[in-house]
Amino acid sequence: MISSQKYDQAYVWIWLPEATKPVVAGKLTAENNALSFNYGRSYLERANAVSLYEPELPLRAGAFSLLAGMSMPSCIRDGAPDAWGRRVIINKKLGLKGKTTDNVQLDELTFLLESGSDRIGALDFQLSPTDYVPRTIAKASLTELLESAERVENGIPLSPELDQALNHGTAIGGARPKALIEGNHKKYIAKFSSSRDLYNVIKAEFIAMRLARLSGLNVAEVELTKSSNKDVLLIERFDRISTQDGWQRKSLLSALTILGLDEMMARYASYETFAGIIRAEFINAKSTLRELFSRLVFNILCGNTDDHARNHAAFWNGKELSLTPAYDICPQGRAGNEASQAMLISGNNNLSQLKTCLETAHTFLLSEQEARDIFEKQKTVIKSNWNRVCDEAQLSIIDRKLFWGRQFLNRYSIEE
Repeated sequence: MISSQKYDQAYVWIWLPEATKPVVAGKLTAENNALSFNYGRSYLERANAVSLYEPELPLRAGAFSLLAGMSMPSCIRDGAPDAWGRRVIINKKLGLKGKTTDNVQLDELTFLLESGSDRIGALDFQLSPTDYVPRTIAKASLTELLESAERVENGIPLSPELDQALNHGTAIGGARPKALIEGNHKKYIAKFSSSRDLYNVIKAEFIAMRLARLSGLNVAEVELTKSSNKDVLLIERFDRISTQDGWQRKSLLSALTILGLDEMMARYASYETFAGIIRAEFINAKSTLRELFSRLVFNILCGNTDDHARNHAAFWNGKELSLTPAYDICPQGRAGNEASQAMLISGNNNLSQLKTCLETAHTFLLSEQEARDIFEKQKTVIKSNWNRVCDEAQLSIIDRKLFWGRQFLNRYSIEE
């Protein structure tokens, strides 16, 4: 196994609510294969200081003990790169590709400090407590970024400029090839196809996101475009606000963090438990519960079984939690009819069926009739808009036949 241990500490910088420039919040220290955090004294003395997440890192002096089973604070882990970003960083540092990266172990501080600064949420990580030096984007076209992503998949070295441009998007999470782009006072995550795709994943996600919005769900805006004759999905970022003074950043927390779990415990993540936290700690709890239940239903109806707890998130303003727009609604490949969701739905049951949702509707403060109304509305919207949205995506007849009745409105999912 190849390993690298370069950093022993890093400083956590934060964009406070409505701020366009960051301030240093505290320090991460590596010790015994774990990272501990403590707030800086100057930050604690600020009148407008907010906790990174109150239940985990409340505003107080001293180092924090990690929650059981954690190797770093989970609200900080939310700002770290996931599978794709780690592949890019490993490729950059060690020139490795494909499955060879499975045998590489870089320390977490390396991933935090080597990934791009425009990461999801309101945090960034620096070597200095006084000088903020962002790891910014080099100018590159969408075509160049797409080609760079393909090179990383194939282990081909990049030029320094393209290396910097692609590295800019390493901290935005997920396993698929992607990059960050900016235009018209908006920021986007650009998702690319992968050489390992067995079907048109990009168009499948576009169709699902479009139909979710038509079903009344609060979802991120998406656009479908092409580069080098390949499909690219653009997802508008909802954690950034453009102002005359610059970009504001909104703090985000994954459901995994809110549930007090890490990746090794993700299999215990439960919609019912999440609903209980929403009832107790979120603003607009009743409407939020209905929205989450509706997202669960739509995931089942469109065949998105990758609804793990990092694919749900909440805004955190230092005092309150509120559900973010939905994202990463992507129908998954399906060989047979039976399927299960990534999160538990009712007790230990995670079967991808509407009747499983019905069992726990009361947890979301919904009556049986309200739950059935949600089922029927979404099924009607999917059926009545299917051809129009597929036409918009220019989806081939072959892929329409592949998706319909398998991913979308699979009989197993809708049977009573």
